[in-house]
Amino acid sequence: MKTDLAKIMSVSGQHGLYRYLAQSRTGVIAEALADGKRVAFDAHSRISTLSDIAIYTSEGEMKLQDVLVAMKDSGIAVPSAKAPQAEVVGFFGKAIPNYDADRFYYSHMKKVLDWYAEIDKFASFDFVTDEDREKESEEA
Repeated sequence: MKTDLAKIMSVSGQHGLYRYLAQSRTGVIAEALADGKRVAFDAHSRISTLSDIAIYTSEGEMKLQDVLVAMKDSGIAVPSAKAPQAEVVGFFGKAIPNYDADRFYYSHMKKVLDWYAEIDKFASFDFVTDEDREKESEEA
């Protein structure tokens, strides 16, 4: 099954990723990817879908989906977010050589590594594309 990053959310102050389930009267109902527990987030929660996230590169911004695919296809073992800083920075230097070191910080790298590990464990790197969404909307 394809992973739709438009329905995978990161919530500020909460560990892990969540799958969007429904809109509620006061916010959003989501399900943790890791354990499947349902959670309600209110309208004050800072929620970001992974499809809206990008990293800075020397050519502009690179969508998180493309970053995750580049990490997977790099042929290099992806380090843990708890790996030493030099190892993490070295990995991104090889997997995404044109990242902007002035605006894509080590803390961002650790977050991307956490998300990568969670998607690897609980979802897939076969992502829903814009063409898939268009086909789905035509069928509906």
